Amino acid sequence: MTLTLMCLPYAGAGAGLFRPWQNDPGLPFRLVPVQLPGRDEWFVREPCTTMAEAARECAEQIREAAGSGPYAVFGHSFGALLAHETVRLLAAGGDRLPVRLIVSGAAAPGLPRPRMDGDALDDEAFVARLRSLVGYDHEAWHEPELRELLLPALRADLGIQDRYVPAPGGPLPVPVSVLRGMDDDLVGRADAARWDECTTEGSELVDLPGGHMYFSEDWPLLWKTLGSVLHREA
Repeated sequence: MTLTLMCLPYAGAGAGLFRPWQNDPGLPFRLVPVQLPGRDEWFVREPCTTMAEAARECAEQIREAAGSGPYAVFGHSFGALLAHETVRLLAAGGDRLPVRLIVSGAAAPGLPRPRMDGDALDDEAFVARLRSLVGYDHEAWHEPELRELLLPALRADLGIQDRYVPAPGGPLPVPVSVLRGMDDDLVGRADAARWDECTTEGSELVDLPGGHMYFSEDWPLLWKTLGSVLHREA
């Protein structure tokens, strides 16, 4: 049976981030993008304002998409924290759990992380701070009309991350794979390795070339890596 990979977006992004790859015949898994309010076809919906609210949105979609087959959950940066809280919510509700949680570009929950404090910044300063922290630029951030459309969801997600406190509970009974760009100045290797404390089923740390947004320049390498990680679960 084909394994399904539920993909949660990073801050400000939506399911459209993953949809170009959804029907790629070269992927060794079924890819299901998970959507958040305030972007893509859900643009008219207000973005979530808490991690718990966002996790509920994701859990509902995962329950529906998982069916009876095996599935895994993947998230990058903000999406990694959201993936963790979503799996925790599924566990608390007695739902069938993923065979693996794959987190990317994120320090373990509960560790200090850089704050955006976006409420105190205008758009120009907000984008400049984000560019400085992440070491990544997006052409849409330079277009006023596009920026006006994209920034509300991005501000909302990073505000959630600024206020994030892990939900109470012990480690998850789900194995964890941690992906990290070797040149990621935002997430140190030691902080990424501490995801091991979030599971009773063991973890692994996979180093990949590049910085915090390592996959933006090599999506095929990401899918190949995920395929290798998930091969043992097939």
